[in-house]
Amino acid sequence: MLSIASFLKLLKESFRDLLPIILVIMFFQLAIIQSVPENWLSTAIGLAIVGVGLAVFLLGLEVGIFPVGEGLASEFARKGSIKWIVVFAFMIGFGTTVAEPALIVIAQKAASISDGRIDANTLRLVVAFSVGFAIVLGVWRIVKGHPIHYYIIAGYVMVVTATGFAPKEIVGLAYDLGGVTTSTVTVPLVAALGIGLASTIKGRNPVLDGFGLIAFASLTPMIFVQFYGMFVYEFVDAVENIPVLAPITEAVAINNSVEFDFNVVNILKGLIGVIIDVIPILGVILFFQYVILKKSIDNLKEVIIGFGLVIIGLDAFIVGLEMGLFSVGETMAFELTQYDNNIIIYSFGFLIGFSTTMAEPSLTAIAKKAKEISDGKINDFILRLFVALGVAIGISLGAYRIVVGGEIVYYIMSGYLFVIVLTFMAPKYIVPIAYDSGGVTTSTVTVPLVAALGLGLATNIAGRDPLIDGFGLIAFASLFPMLTVMLYGIITEKMGIKGEHEREERHMDELRQAIEHANDMGLSTVHIHGTGQRHSYKMPFSAVHVIVPRKNQDKALIAARDAGAGGVTIMDAHGMGLNEMDNFYNRLHSEPTDVNLMFIVPTKKVDHIIFSVMHKLDIIGRGDGISYSYPISHLKGLTLKSSDL
Repeated sequence: MLSIASFLKLLKESFRDLLPIILVIMFFQLAIIQSVPENWLSTAIGLAIVGVGLAVFLLGLEVGIFPVGEGLASEFARKGSIKWIVVFAFMIGFGTTVAEPALIVIAQKAASISDGRIDANTLRLVVAFSVGFAIVLGVWRIVKGHPIHYYIIAGYVMVVTATGFAPKEIVGLAYDLGGVTTSTVTVPLVAALGIGLASTIKGRNPVLDGFGLIAFASLTPMIFVQFYGMFVYEFVDAVENIPVLAPITEAVAINNSVEFDFNVVNILKGLIGVIIDVIPILGVILFFQYVILKKSIDNLKEVIIGFGLVIIGLDAFIVGLEMGLFSVGETMAFELTQYDNNIIIYSFGFLIGFSTTMAEPSLTAIAKKAKEISDGKINDFILRLFVALGVAIGISLGAYRIVVGGEIVYYIMSGYLFVIVLTFMAPKYIVPIAYDSGGVTTSTVTVPLVAALGLGLATNIAGRDPLIDGFGLIAFASLFPMLTVMLYGIITEKMGIKGEHEREERHMDELRQAIEHANDMGLSTVHIHGTGQRHSYKMPFSAVHVIVPRKNQDKALIAARDAGAGGVTIMDAHGMGLNEMDNFYNRLHSEPTDVNLMFIVPTKKVDHIIFSVMHKLDIIGRGDGISYSYPISHLKGLTLKSSDL
């Protein structure tokens, strides 16, 4: 909903998510590197812009992209237009991926260090086609209702098989490209498409069937790129004197010395770049909405505003990253390799992976959607914590592989085996979300920093090849969240966490059961204070009576309360001792002199209550009064605290 309150809430959450990144950078910069960056003011301003841009972006998603994507999917499903759903899915996958900025960066890096074998544009087309194919495959699965793990496990087998034949120079790159294909704008739209289809098609569950499209989009590029690598390394000759990227040390020096040029021209260039990225998505949506479905968009004004907010927010987000994060991250990646302490590198990889993932816009959007359609069973913040933990572990392990050396395929194959095992152990509702989490973690924030760290390590550590060893960190960052999210599902299942509707149903079942048991005269039926529930127990209760002079009423109440008594019934009493009984006719019509306090309590509390009253009112000494109890049965309607039971 478009409102100031919604924006302020998102703004608060955005800055909360950025805090870990700030703390990690400050700690390593001040405590480990022990220097203050020259452009610290630009960094601070940039991070502030990132926070605002993220909030604007998320608000635009909620207002514009999610409603349109789900609406399109629902319309296609209602009309039974399987052919057009498939065409729409392919165009969304291909059109959004071919212009993905992270893909362009990685493709250019790969081309520059492959001796001319890899062509950047061809590589982008191969990846874009594979993503289009993946979205089609995922949509077909939803339509047919097939379990997702059959497809994913078959895909893993194909990835590993292709790895056995692919040249080692292409393997790390292929694994990384599986993680960079799902962009900040693509992820929410693809998720909306899947959820919309699963919500509309009869017999489909939005949680079980709606997620998974992103997982397909992360898996198929690994297969297609490895086949592309087999072709180019077999039939394309290396070209000498190809200009290569500047060494990482030189690139870092440049980035560290030049601050972001914050002027109108640069801002407009960035804004135009974001618009170009969004135009393919918008064009596909408008074509299918107005040409194929021949139907206008509901709440068109809000949708237009939503797309505008997405563009503005994403542009501000990227500008803020360039000002405040990228240069610092690349500099630190280089400087940490200069220390003779690998633990520092692993720690930096862990913490930067965790903090950047917590600030990832795609993950935030998907986590909110997962919470919404899981009826609150999935906590969005805890889900993001587990995903971030997976990324952190993955990057640390990936950095370890680069430092000590080793074939990436062994690490990835071992990870896939664990994923397959956990797939059959985890609750079904979490599996598609876990598969998707591997794709949403490597996007706008994470990819540049992780790529810089991997290439920086491979360039500065002796015996490492940037093409073979420098790529692969993104693959680790995509793999391990699947493991941690499935573990999250197993933990929540063991803890018995229920969704809101499940809790309501359970409450109603308990209430119906309690009503039935209330008719059993052998059970005591009590109301539980503060819960609105009542329960029937086979539990002994007793009545405790305390009869004291009226002036001692408060003292008796306090003594009984401190001993565990709950409610009380206060009755007037007129007591006469032995002397008064000799001439009781003179006292029959006088005012009550005493009170009779009746407490109904579990029998186990009787001794404590009578003991407390007896001593505090000195009933067995000089005080006046009497206390006694007796067991009761057929108790109905008493109110007790849950602790009393």
